[in-house]
Parts: sequence; structure tokens; C-alpha cells
Amino acid sequence: MKCDIITLFPGMVAPALHESILKRAQERRFLEIGVHRLRDYATDKHQTTDDVPYGGGPGMVLKPEPIFAVVEKIHREQGETRIIMPSPQGKRFDQKMASAFSKEERRLVFICGHYEGIDARVKEGMPVEEVSIGDYILTGGELAALVMIDAAARLIPGVLGEPASLEEESFASSLLEYPQYTRPVEFRGLRVPDILLSGNHKSIRTWRKQQALLNTLRKRPDLLADASLTEDEKEWVDRQCDTVKSHS
Repeated sequence: MKCDIITLFPGMVAPALHESILKRAQERRFLEIGVHRLRDYATDKHQTTDDVPYGGGPGMVLKPEPIFAVVEKIHREQGETRIIMPSPQGKRFDQKMASAFSKEERRLVFICGHYEGIDARVKEGMPVEEVSIGDYILTGGELAALVMIDAAARLIPGVLGEPASLEEESFASSLLEYPQYTRPVEFRGLRVPDILLSGNHKSIRTWRKQQALLNTLRKRPDLLADASLTEDEKEWVDRQCDTVKSHS
């Protein structure tokens, strides 16, 4: 997966790119990320990247010239691109989109806005996809871009040490994950469920699936509509519904 982040503040993204999974993915060449300082593409000696909005109003708006300049340079030097603009107005980012990003052959170019936004001619003049990570406002698009890159990168085969880890995570099977435990067996009166200490792997798999179903039923019942369940599992969920409702 190849990405570019266009930002006024490269220091906002650098720490995340040099730690943990993203760092290892780059070192092993599963992931390539270029960070572009927007001011380097400004056309005046003061490196101006923003200006007051036409029509009046508070704040500043990012100018189109440096954004077009850097995107066109990436396209010219690196080939085909898919341009992503983090925005609360965009399509909601989810695991399905993360998977699509992880398999994208074009470079993913993230344009990170700031202040009162980006001149609308950027969206009018380029094939920009607006993508939202949630219904809230961030200071800029950098954190949203990192969220999307992280979610996609870990789906690339080979990035995670244990492929099975992906299969059991929340949303991988349209279900939330089951609860996990480690040593010690007992902590402050709270004990690891006996089934996990039994050594009976078939029973453990059944317990974990039921816990995942129960967790999803309690927190995100909407996900169950897309989950692939056996008839026995559907019946088990139906039996839990009344219990969950009585405790809500």
C-alpha cells in the first residue's frame, strides 16, 4: 500500500508513522508513506497557504494553488492516485473501506484540511473522495488520515505477525470481539472464566463465539444483520434478546 499525506503540520503525523505496526510495515516494505509539507508548494516568498474567505466570515481557508501543485507532482512522479479528503461531510469510513484501501493499487493521497476548510475548487477540479471517520470535528485532517492508514495497513497480508489475529478482531466477522483474559487467574476477586482454563478447545471456541454474539447484541445489535450465523447461533441470539432487554 502506498500513501501520501499532504499537511501543513508534518510534525502531527511523524510520531505515529515511526512507532508500532506502521513503523514495522514500512521497514518491511508492505507500506510506503510520503509526507508532504504544504508550505513547500506555496507560490510566494512568504509560503502563504491560506487566506480570508470570500464573502466574509471567521477564520482562514486553505488556498487551492499549493494543493494542486503537490497533488500534480505526486501524480507526475508516482503514477495513478486516489485522492482522499478527510471530512465530516464524507462517506463513513468502515472496515469494508479499510479493506479496499489495503488492496488499492493506486497511491492513496490524503489531503489534510485545517482552519475553516479547503477552497472548494480543490473538490471541483480534482476527483476527490470525502471520507469521514465520525460525526465530530477535528482540528485538522491529519488524525483522520492516520486512522484510515492504520486501519488499512494492518489488513495487508504479512503486516501482522499472526494472521489469525485479524480473523478474531471486532468487525472482521461483523461481530464485536469476545472478552480476552491473561494471567493472573484471579485479580482483586475477579476470576478468569473456568471454561478458558479447561483445555477443551471446542468448548472454548463455542464460548468465545457466544460471548462475541452477546457483546454485539448488547452494544451494536445493528451488526447482527450482516453477520454470518448458523441456525443454532441465531436461535441462541434470540434466546438472549429478552435477557438483554431486561437489563437495558
